[in-house]
Amino acid sequence: MDFVSSTEDVGRRLRAFRMGAGFTPEELAAKAGVSRAAIYRYESGKPPKVDTLGKIADLLGVSLPTLLGVGVEYIASAISFFERMRQLEEDVDQITVMFGPISYLLTTERYDELLPKVLDESIPQDVGDRKAAIREIGALMEILKTRKETFRRRSPNIVSLVSAAELEEFGRVGFIGAHNPPGINLAERQAAARAEIHNIVRMLREQPIGVQIGVVIDSMPGASFQVFKRAERAQVAVSPFRLGSFANIRVGVATITAAAEAVQLYGGMTDQLWRGSLKGDQAADFIEKNILHRQAAA
Repeated sequence: MDFVSSTEDVGRRLRAFRMGAGFTPEELAAKAGVSRAAIYRYESGKPPKVDTLGKIADLLGVSLPTLLGVGVEYIASAISFFERMRQLEEDVDQITVMFGPISYLLTTERYDELLPKVLDESIPQDVGDRKAAIREIGALMEILKTRKETFRRRSPNIVSLVSAAELEEFGRVGFIGAHNPPGINLAERQAAARAEIHNIVRMLREQPIGVQIGVVIDSMPGASFQVFKRAERAQVAVSPFRLGSFANIRVGVATITAAAEAVQLYGGMTDQLWRGSLKGDQAADFIEKNILHRQAAA
């Protein structure tokens, strides 16, 4: 049976979809015909009437079942998706990540410094909504940084599956947002990507408490996903959005579900990938020999 959301969960979704739609609480209240205080109450977990919630769902461009968390949440906004990630990570016990090339939660401060530039580069110059997309980068970065701060403060267990092929491409191409973006120092971006790979090697050797990294040599699934587990339930988030090289924060539909079948299937897949992955010093040696040393010699 699918998990049925609490009113607090509905409020969290409402906030995420409002942010993704670009509405302030005041703007949404005016369009929905309710007070600003009512929107704040709804987002904090006070249940609105169903007809009011239905009207709000229409304004936000989502279905009422998605807003209620019945079945599958469908999310077409990167801001909404990563805000939902932030919310789920607030009280999770374990996160299993396959989000290439490197889980954002395990990246360095330098990654955060470069990421806004990479996201800017990823947005084509000739798209009609480029100005709006650029404005959203700031809001997205605030969400991402809060996610990382929460992760470091709470230190939930994280199991990160890393594709050796994606790491190799990341180091070779560099941390860039598009093919041949103008005005960048490519050698600098390649060095930044390799610094992130060195950071993965460091964690593989030091094995920080609560951090488990598996380097997968075999082929990996095409979609990125995360499995969130806490005592009473688990949820799966599958995403087309990407924060690494050739980032994507504009196009695609992500999904989140607590359906038992999805949790079981993704859990089984991650267990299989984890069992076959390289770990610890063996994985670190493989990366240094087959990726870092080769690229340094190129």
